Amino acid sequence: MCGIVGAIAQRNVSPILLEGLRRLEYRGYDSAGIALLTDKGTLDRRRTLGKVEKLATAIDLSPFEGRLGIAHTRWATHGLPSEQNAHPHICRQRVAVVHNGIIENHQSLREAQTGRGHQFTSQTDTEVIVHQVYDEMETGLDLLSAVRKAVTALHGAYALGVIATDDPTRMIAARKGSPLVIGIGIGEHFIASDVAALLPVTRRFMFLEEGDIADITIDRVVVYAQNGDVVERPIRESELSADAAERGPYRHFMLKEIHEQPRAISETLEARLGTDRVLPGILGPEEHALLEDIEEVQIIACGTSYHAGLVAKYWFEGIAGVRCNVEVASEFRYRRSVVRPGTLFVTISQSGETADTLAALRQAKEQGFRTTLTVCNVPESSLVRESDLSLMTRAGPEIGVASTKAFTTQLVALLMLVTVVGRRHRIDATKEASIVRALTTLPAQIEAALHLDEPIHAVAEDFAELHHALFLGRGVQYPVSLEGALKLKEISYIHAEAYPAGELKHGPLALVDADMPVVTVAPNDELLEKLKSNLEEVRARGGRLYVFADDRSGITAKDDIRVVIVPTVDEVVTPMIYTVPLQLLAYHVAVLRGTDVDQPRNLAKSVTVE
Repeated sequence: MCGIVGAIAQRNVSPILLEGLRRLEYRGYDSAGIALLTDKGTLDRRRTLGKVEKLATAIDLSPFEGRLGIAHTRWATHGLPSEQNAHPHICRQRVAVVHNGIIENHQSLREAQTGRGHQFTSQTDTEVIVHQVYDEMETGLDLLSAVRKAVTALHGAYALGVIATDDPTRMIAARKGSPLVIGIGIGEHFIASDVAALLPVTRRFMFLEEGDIADITIDRVVVYAQNGDVVERPIRESELSADAAERGPYRHFMLKEIHEQPRAISETLEARLGTDRVLPGILGPEEHALLEDIEEVQIIACGTSYHAGLVAKYWFEGIAGVRCNVEVASEFRYRRSVVRPGTLFVTISQSGETADTLAALRQAKEQGFRTTLTVCNVPESSLVRESDLSLMTRAGPEIGVASTKAFTTQLVALLMLVTVVGRRHRIDATKEASIVRALTTLPAQIEAALHLDEPIHAVAEDFAELHHALFLGRGVQYPVSLEGALKLKEISYIHAEAYPAGELKHGPLALVDADMPVVTVAPNDELLEKLKSNLEEVRARGGRLYVFADDRSGITAKDDIRVVIVPTVDEVVTPMIYTVPLQLLAYHVAVLRGTDVDQPRNLAKSVTVE
């Protein structure tokens, strides 16, 4: 969601902050701003509503410089998108703050601070933080001590960057419930909500833990744990390159990431598959001991990751013979659940910082699940650090808000996990070898599916002026249909819903007419004949069908049926294959409708608040 960048250096940091904001645009935002401590010892600020380039233009018209500064892209939670509500927030030209997260007790703090004479200039929850720090400094505390004292009054989630005129040699960072990373340089240091923001200036990073507060100067970083003790946090070198977040020849990041799926899947599989088996230890050295007595699986996720979990449920139960329950994280964390002995708790997240999923993991640890495991794309993320086991998807940076390669690599990782767990149950050596063969050939088959781009573009033209769509699937293709509908609604703003095809006659059939396109995925599996009956129900009501099917399905094009032939693959990997044409369909429809493909309205890439 919101993005933070901060820097302290022996050079003007304004260009560094601005470039960092550009690299965080993928997270979703509505306004942007920068505050610098100038060489005159004053706080100077520029804020604009809209894109970072608008902020850059404002700075060009009114240049300013400083060797210490903080910057932010805001995604509105408290208060409408406006320049007034944009960060950084400043108190009496003395203290400036940028903040990701939500302060739940902001109203009571606001009332108390108003009583102490503070005048609020925004509707944000963030502004109470800067006033709280100011008040602590008024008692004689230095900036570090003031921030440490101020955060004890905050209830909720925060990642903070704080600077003050009192101490031009220091930047304070704090983290609770929202990610924050420190970039390590030579004679300069940085903070950001994502390493991508800092790749042009450093490859070395320190990741703050829950409750950490960091005192950052030009030549040192001192981290204090939640209990106040000085702690050492390891410095890791990122494998990402500075151009990892560039579009290259592609019109949009989403299209680039759709086409990166063969490579991303290959890298997810690399060094994890033998000739006929998934190699031992892919979950870490404690894999065998922690999975030995697993009898059941509980999967928790949000959005696209939830759909990946639903696919895995079919695999766990249908292939491995292991009971599996899948639940949306925001629901799981607020209900009483029954924990059965020997249950593996699995979280799925692209960023590893999804607030509801992370909260569910922490709750699960208290409830006594046998083992926790995360499927994730970010090695240094909170979910990875706090889980017993992890399986990395290796998708690389995903900039487009609508997840594509993260989804298919999650499916690949989950199928390997199903195989590892299933060895102790229903998966024998023959079945495992079959799964491994299917996974080994998958990158090439995804490449073949990408060649459907032209016929799918032709299909997309039928959707450009429509307002609604239905997606149908049966069995493991039902979650694929859910994901296809989500992609279409996310980036084209067409209202799209997905249903199990057998549910059509239990209500949704009432919606079917000539203006309601029905998109169906139809691999040649054991449910195909049932699905064909559902398709006839649509035709009988005057509906128009768009069917993605392999050449063995027997489904042929007619006046009311358009058919796109998808490569024939092993049944176990059909979810990955059939996802690709649905991604391309959503992309081309969005382009035809002229929407913001990579940064759709009202959405954020990494949902780090509740």
